[in-house]
Amino acid sequence: MNSTDKSLKCDTVNYGGESCAGGDNCGHCDHDKGESVKTGFIRAGISVCFFALGLAFSGSAVADSPLIELLIMLSFLASYCSAGGETVFNAIRGLFKGKLFDENFLMTVATAGAIALGDYPEAASVMILYRLGETLSDLAVRRSERSVAHLMELRPQFANVERAGLILRIAPRDILIGETIVINPGERVPLDCVVISGESDIDTSALTGEPMMRYAGKGIELISGCVNGEGLLKARVLKLYADSTIEKILALVESAGSKKAHTERFITRFSRVYTPAVVAAAILIAFVPLLFGAEFAQWAHRALVFLVISCPCALVISVPLTYFAGVGGAAKKGILIKGTTYIELLAKASVCVFDKTGTLTNGEFTVSEVYPSGVTEQRLFELLTLVEAHSNHPIARSITAHIGKSPDLSRIGEYRIIPGRGAYAVIDGKPCYAGNLDLMKECGANPRDSEVRRVSSGGSAVYASYDGKYIGCCIISDSLKPDSVRAVRELKREGVSMTAMLTGDSKDEGERIGRLMEFDRVYSRLLPDQKVEKLEALISENENGSLIYVGDGINDAPVLARADVGMAMGALGSDAAIESADVVITDDNPLKVPLAVRLSKKTTSIVMQNIIFALSVKAVFIVLGAFGIAGMWSAVFADVGVTLIAVLNAARAARI
Repeated sequence: MNSTDKSLKCDTVNYGGESCAGGDNCGHCDHDKGESVKTGFIRAGISVCFFALGLAFSGSAVADSPLIELLIMLSFLASYCSAGGETVFNAIRGLFKGKLFDENFLMTVATAGAIALGDYPEAASVMILYRLGETLSDLAVRRSERSVAHLMELRPQFANVERAGLILRIAPRDILIGETIVINPGERVPLDCVVISGESDIDTSALTGEPMMRYAGKGIELISGCVNGEGLLKARVLKLYADSTIEKILALVESAGSKKAHTERFITRFSRVYTPAVVAAAILIAFVPLLFGAEFAQWAHRALVFLVISCPCALVISVPLTYFAGVGGAAKKGILIKGTTYIELLAKASVCVFDKTGTLTNGEFTVSEVYPSGVTEQRLFELLTLVEAHSNHPIARSITAHIGKSPDLSRIGEYRIIPGRGAYAVIDGKPCYAGNLDLMKECGANPRDSEVRRVSSGGSAVYASYDGKYIGCCIISDSLKPDSVRAVRELKREGVSMTAMLTGDSKDEGERIGRLMEFDRVYSRLLPDQKVEKLEALISENENGSLIYVGDGINDAPVLARADVGMAMGALGSDAAIESADVVITDDNPLKVPLAVRLSKKTTSIVMQNIIFALSVKAVFIVLGAFGIAGMWSAVFADVGVTLIAVLNAARAARI
């Protein structure tokens, strides 16, 4: 694999069974000592020229003369060296490094044996076809990784920062939080920031996959990696470059191969046993028949053919490449998968559990109804705004936004969040609570039954008490995202047998959303620890498949971590989402959940196709080679041809 970006590491497994760590013994990734695709074709072309020259001398009228025989031999040897020089060099180097049983060793021994037997044309042709096959494989690999490599282009190269009245162009990593940057039209946003002046449209398609431009004006937060439209923006930096959204996403993608799928681990173990075994078998084929008076040259040739056929190239290249292509294809769709392990788990998903707020709903709450009790509506919201002033919960933000002005924080004394119930604050020296009915019961300010009954079930009720007395409640409503229902239906078409929702919201609101979403199960009024308990119960029920949990990546971090696959939804720019989830969806589109399952199923299907195809062809040709039916040309097809077909098939995983 020969990418132009040296930061990309190969996700394949070397033929000796070890993961590539970027060393110079990898023949399938772009390191300083690896050859380019162009160089591979040039070497193959030179080899073909020498090979043709040898054939021309062989067909001449004076082919039997010693000089012509020497020229024939030298032509084929030159062809062999041009095509296989690097292969022989890597085999010798691997010998000194203790990495004996790789594809370089097998090809070198087989062709060197053919030369020793005087089969110069066969040795040269094997190396030419092997070089062509490897180069074509590298080309296919390079194309398959473009969907991931293009993300590396999102890394900002510079930022325009205001310092001492001057605009300086410096590296983003040298800019501090709070500094002012200027984003010119057409430039990439270098750091996570908030606009302080100017207006423009922002292209976020590279990160979210959304074709629509997003408006950016004063107070709008921007994420790094997006592209500014036609307006000039000034913004205040919110995060250091190392903590920026684009850097975290790129780090996630670059390390996507660090968690190997079960199939990849099997191939690694398989190659460590398989390669030495076929070498031992080739030795037996060459020497055991001698005990019965067989001719050495004949059986040595069969042993060499056997070695070429037995090269496990198709398996150890195509399987990791398929997973890598799947990760790349998902990234292009705005689905960042942290490791190939999760592709297998997504493909086996039988249960999908959703959070509600911000995941299935828009997360943009508004106050829809107000029921004051013993106080005016203005007084109710004055106290509610103060008690919710320090909370970042969407419901709290909707309450503070409803009053339209900033509260006087000096009136707030002691303050604390009560998880799953609400918030508490001392306001003007007196206790004030805001939250659900359970919290009202705990603080001894129960509303009358008639007041509870008149509250609509179409949203979340926030009750309030002040100085031990109930003072009223308001209803906060949210709406479903347009594609939420369709996403659940598509999940069921993909074979997910059960869908469920875990929410801390009221039972009425949970059941309302559950009916609209057609969920099989709904669990309401759950605290964070109770969400984990419910998830544990669902996992124990689900023995034959994996469980996906889809949440916002912040409030649901424990549940995301416990699920077989934790999927952070609509949380681009959230540190918690990127760090705690196994899969990050870079926009808030619920349809990406069934898309991730569908892509994963396609990827694992291609993996199994390649395994069955490679092993079947190898088995047939190994038997034919051992009995002398298959020659060196058949061996080349069984090795190089099968590998190339498997690689081209693997590249399909990047497209869906």
